[in-house]
Amino acid sequence: MNDGQEIEALERVLARVQEKNRSYRRYNFSEAQNAVLRAFFDLAQEYDSMDDFYRVCVAVPRVMLGLKVRLYLLNERRDTLELLCDSESGVVSPPVPVSGEMELSCRTQARDSSLLVPIQRKTSLYGGGAESRSVADLVLGRLEIAGGAEMDKAVRFFLRKYANRVGYNLHNRLIAQQNIRHLKFINNLVADIEHNVITPNMYFRHLFNKLRKRLAELEEVSQEFSHMRQTDLCDGEACGLVQQRLEAIYDELAANHREMQEHYNNYSLFLESLFRRDHFRKGHLVLRPRACSVEKEVIAPQLEHYGNRLVKQGIKIDQPRDMAEEELHLRVDVGLLSQVYANLFSNAVKYTSSVHDHNGETVKLMAYGREHLIDYFGPGRDGIKFNVFTTGEHLSEREAQMLFSDGFRGEAGQGKPGTGHGLAFVKQVVEIHGGVVGYEPTVMGNNFYFILPLSADES
Repeated sequence: MNDGQEIEALERVLARVQEKNRSYRRYNFSEAQNAVLRAFFDLAQEYDSMDDFYRVCVAVPRVMLGLKVRLYLLNERRDTLELLCDSESGVVSPPVPVSGEMELSCRTQARDSSLLVPIQRKTSLYGGGAESRSVADLVLGRLEIAGGAEMDKAVRFFLRKYANRVGYNLHNRLIAQQNIRHLKFINNLVADIEHNVITPNMYFRHLFNKLRKRLAELEEVSQEFSHMRQTDLCDGEACGLVQQRLEAIYDELAANHREMQEHYNNYSLFLESLFRRDHFRKGHLVLRPRACSVEKEVIAPQLEHYGNRLVKQGIKIDQPRDMAEEELHLRVDVGLLSQVYANLFSNAVKYTSSVHDHNGETVKLMAYGREHLIDYFGPGRDGIKFNVFTTGEHLSEREAQMLFSDGFRGEAGQGKPGTGHGLAFVKQVVEIHGGVVGYEPTVMGNNFYFILPLSADES
């Protein structure tokens, strides 16, 4: 900003201060009323928590003016007005929704014996005055003054100004909270990307090394074949052996290509589901649900992706027949739910260990399946429980309690690659689908599960 622009900006602020000075003279508030505004301002800066701020909003007029005050605010979805604090009983937890039709107004109104004073956000947020915005945009809630219906015009005017200061402070706090949530989300999303995209991306190096080895073999065979032709050594048997080697290398290259294509498809799916513009714009994961067969479109691709690694670790895979035979279509975000199974199967590769079954035989096993839970989420609201079981020692009670906490790694994870973020991500994705996650020790091992709600048209 140059000197001329700074002078212009200063002049605008000076003019606004002069305007405020004239307004305060015109208001002609009493000393007691001015003291209320000063006390509210001081205390609003003193307390950091939202609950304390709510208490200040109703306590100041109670102590300094002898008023009984209730604070109502719209919920986050802005579809329900809720009682949050009462000057007689304090913070209401949980908030109590207002019964009946929700009425919003930018005007102070009398209802029964009470006075309803609107709480509005800063109109400057929109670059215009209150008249340029709808009531739904401007109103955050209201103060209810018990017995205030008969108050005169001057007192009503003061209470409106007091409610304005509540609204401006509340607006700033909500913006600050939103920014903090946004930053936390970005930090978590960075961890999600590192865990589910960047780390798996290193697997491409392994695939490229395998491909390079096959190409080197192909070059070697090509040179041998060229030498044989030049020295007239390419008889039927010798050429047959070369052909067999070429066919074997071709098969391995084709398998490498399939594995790379599969890894690329998986990688692309994860990138799409984590780098959506809506995530960054809204500051939280935004679902793109669609009806899908969880077995075919979510579990099977991830099982194919991790199958070789499970087998290489000597882990037998127990696949339930009923899931494939009895298709169940749920509305889920395929990309995010796929990452849930990727995390669970990846953990199975790392942590499954051998145990002895009831016949005394050594078993190293991973199994998955599902159960239909009647009325799990309430009357008429069934749930589907998805299980991933692995053999091994049971987790300790402390580990079981901390399992889905971000950054937590149990004793089995010491010395193994990982960040402790995977199960926290699983919990986050399942919960935004309206479900719950859990762990339970079972015979011969551990079951990790999540339960998703089943709507009536999906059952």
